[in-house]
Amino acid sequence: MTTRRDSSRDVVPLPEATRAWFAISLQTFGGPAGQISVMHRELVEERRWIGEDRFLHALSFCTLLPGPEAQQLAIYLGWLLNGTTGGLIAGSLFVLPGFVAIMVLSLIYTRFGDTTAVDAIFAGVAPAVLAIVAQAVWRVGGRALKNRFLVSISVASFVALFFFAVPFPVIVASAALLGFCVSRIQPVLLTPTAHGPARTEGNPPLVADDALHSEPPSWPRALTILGIGMTLWILPVAFFALAFGRESIFVRQGTFFSGTALVTFGGAYAVLSYVAQQAVTTYGWLLPGEMIKGLAMAETTPGPLIQVVQFVGFLGAYRNPGTLNPWVAAVIAASLVTWVTYIPCFLFIFIGAPHVERLRGNRNLSAALTAITAAVVGVIANLAVYFSVHTIFGRVTAQSWGPVTVGVPQWSTVSARALTVTALAFYLAFKRKWSVPRLLGACALFGGALFLVGRYLT
Repeated sequence: MTTRRDSSRDVVPLPEATRAWFAISLQTFGGPAGQISVMHRELVEERRWIGEDRFLHALSFCTLLPGPEAQQLAIYLGWLLNGTTGGLIAGSLFVLPGFVAIMVLSLIYTRFGDTTAVDAIFAGVAPAVLAIVAQAVWRVGGRALKNRFLVSISVASFVALFFFAVPFPVIVASAALLGFCVSRIQPVLLTPTAHGPARTEGNPPLVADDALHSEPPSWPRALTILGIGMTLWILPVAFFALAFGRESIFVRQGTFFSGTALVTFGGAYAVLSYVAQQAVTTYGWLLPGEMIKGLAMAETTPGPLIQVVQFVGFLGAYRNPGTLNPWVAAVIAASLVTWVTYIPCFLFIFIGAPHVERLRGNRNLSAALTAITAAVVGVIANLAVYFSVHTIFGRVTAQSWGPVTVGVPQWSTVSARALTVTALAFYLAFKRKWSVPRLLGACALFGGALFLVGRYLT
């Protein structure tokens, strides 16, 4: 199917795109793997607004950036569909449901502590997320791994992460370098085989490549965006410094989380251990063990996993409110932390996307990004295994054999409830092909019921 840029039927109206992004935002459970899977299903498979190659091209670029790659992918795809306005809407809606959910859960936790109702909901949703992540590995892998060479890159990426804890940036850089070198020597290894999984499935996109948004890259434009973005990023922190002093909780948190937003390579897990250490030991914002509770909130609510920093900001300001009411200080701090964490994501995409789009036809760059995408499949698979082990088992210990370090579960701590809900989730996802909201709702009810029955019987 071919389309032309001046054909109105090929242009996605902004209200329709906004409704689509809102629907996507309510389904973004399961960390980056689940979120990428949801966007792929909605935009590539069902609505057919974005082609397969464009989706993977955008994903590869977002993987190179610090910060939550799924949220950056939403901004990029929103930009492709509706320009800067579309990117702003997509990126904002992507985090809004999670922001509201964690704000409410933070209020409940601070007021009542652990509650049976919240624990019951988590007991059903967390295992269901495993099926969502598994779908992401299946779908993205089936389209990105075009031949055996790319499969080998994916496997090597998984092994490097799972067994040797190789830093994520090293994996991405190695994959990019390998793709670049192979493209110069034997480019056929980075193209689909006639019988491989890269064969065309379904219908072509309704919006052709040349109908998507594009704009010529220019340094004046980039500097303008950088100036506006930096002002919006710094201004709130400067305001609180003037209003409450440079040593206030707002300035400390705004400065700290602005820094972490620039070093979050490889997803939230890469930086959350550092955040936990600083929040508990250095600043005293959290009590020992509370980071895990915040992580559980982020894992079982929509939006990026890095949203856990909102919980950290909330508790830190509630316990150190200064002259403000603790509840007011907590809400302000949670909002400020979220703001400084995500502003850089918009900057990276709006500045970089035009340049990346212009280089889309460059063979060497395309080869590097293709190899990166293959490596990302291995990263998602590693995340799936990590999340599965920590959901199904109550205790996991790190065991080392020379350079190899593996998280080994204690089999005596296996959760029969988690296994049961996980089995139901896989059945509903792969056999019945339920949508994400329906799947999560069913598993939340079923898992919550099992949790309450177990609590009652004990």
